[in-house]
Amino acid sequence: MLAAPAVQAEDQAELTKGEMKLAKMLDGRVAGEPERCIRTIGSRSITRIDDTALVYRDGDTIWVNYTRSPGAIDDSDYMVIDRFSATSLCRTDRITTYSRAGNFFSGVIFLDDFVPYRAADAEG
Repeated sequence: MLAAPAVQAEDQAELTKGEMKLAKMLDGRVAGEPERCIRTIGSRSITRIDDTALVYRDGDTIWVNYTRSPGAIDDSDYMVIDRFSATSLCRTDRITTYSRAGNFFSGVIFLDDFVPYRAADAEG
């Protein structure tokens, strides 16, 4: 019985700073079915978690896009999103990043499906 807490502590030690931040945001929530696009009208901006994921909050739902290129997510860059729809953000949209310091191209973020996370008691 004493091994479980030791394993949990060991697992937490292996999490990156970004993974720990995301885990805190998603605490008490469960993942739903991933979707290719999310509605973005009336929602707040995207939160970047360095080297981890893009997070979009819409009401009580937190949408997470782990991306196919998490290493390209850096809060010191700004993102330019080339959308194919004015009302949605989709995995086919293109995101390029630029350095805030020198305003030069720094990378591309390739989106994946968006995973919705909702409060565990709201799932039933």
